[in-house]
Amino acid sequence: MKTYKIAVIAGDGIGPEVIDEGVKVLKKIAQLDGGFAFEFTHFPWGCDYYAQHGEMMPKDGIEILSAFDAIFLGAVGKPGVPDHISLWDLLLKIRKSFDQYVNLRPVKLLKGAPCPLKDVREEDIDMIFVRENSEGEYAGSGSWLYKGKPNEVVIQDGVFSRVGCERIIRYAFELAKQEGKSLTSISKGNALNYSMVFWDQIFAEISKEYPEVETHSYLVDAASMFMIKDPKRFEIVVTSNLFGDILTDLGAAIAGGMGLAAGANINPERKFPSMFEPIHGSAPDIAGQGKANPLATVWSASQMLDFFGYPQWGKVLIDCIEQVLCEGKVLTADLGGNSSTGQVGDEIISKLEERNC
Repeated sequence: MKTYKIAVIAGDGIGPEVIDEGVKVLKKIAQLDGGFAFEFTHFPWGCDYYAQHGEMMPKDGIEILSAFDAIFLGAVGKPGVPDHISLWDLLLKIRKSFDQYVNLRPVKLLKGAPCPLKDVREEDIDMIFVRENSEGEYAGSGSWLYKGKPNEVVIQDGVFSRVGCERIIRYAFELAKQEGKSLTSISKGNALNYSMVFWDQIFAEISKEYPEVETHSYLVDAASMFMIKDPKRFEIVVTSNLFGDILTDLGAAIAGGMGLAAGANINPERKFPSMFEPIHGSAPDIAGQGKANPLATVWSASQMLDFFGYPQWGKVLIDCIEQVLCEGKVLTADLGGNSSTGQVGDEIISKLEERNC
């Protein structure tokens, strides 16, 4: 029987609460299947660890994580720890060290999920964002000159390599080809006259290799408008690190809220572990109160199952989430209910057991 070794970093705020439910769900699926198992190892890394040790993770943290098949991350961030420290010294350090250059974020209106847009059907919001996850605007390149002086200057560079752009765009084309869907590139070539013109050029080059894939290109401001006015025009979307980060939060807003927003950080070559996480953040204002919505974590668990080669179980989990949403009896406050984080997780377990009867 195949056993998958999963490193669990529950992190900060609501992270431990939601990740507990994700682990519980994965254990149940492994039990129901009987053909594979999960071995979870928990690491207390995050802002509390930083307060004690002066670092978000130990110096050999990456070496420790490299022995695992995947990483399950709760959330990162806590008042008192600067965001650039909590982000760069844990989440981004893992992404970059393990070359998790594909960030997959589904933006799909599930059955029963609330939508703030009028006259929109479930099938109108069904996108997969393929976000470049290793360079671009989040490369960490730049300078801070004359700090604290009247002539202080900061320079933040965007780094766009041919290798980086080609591999993410080609990954998106392959996904669009496999799914039989259109592919849209989102950039800002009219204003960013080097990086985004370069991106657009590479997209046009690679598109010639995939004549069967219908393609579209939008400027990011126009794409933001169309996601609200006409979301059905987007199916597979490929974009840079910054634009993908912003647009998928917009996507979460039109597809049920941040409590239903999942993400996967993938190393497609599988040379390193990939990482799966809800993207809602640590929400310190409700931490420890049992109010956090665990469904985004369950969705990211579904992505992990897909990645390991069990798409049938990934689909079952999505079906269970939709069943819980449609029934509307066991939901957290963000979805109009009064149930706790644990009760929602238990309801997913109940739906899994019912399907296996």
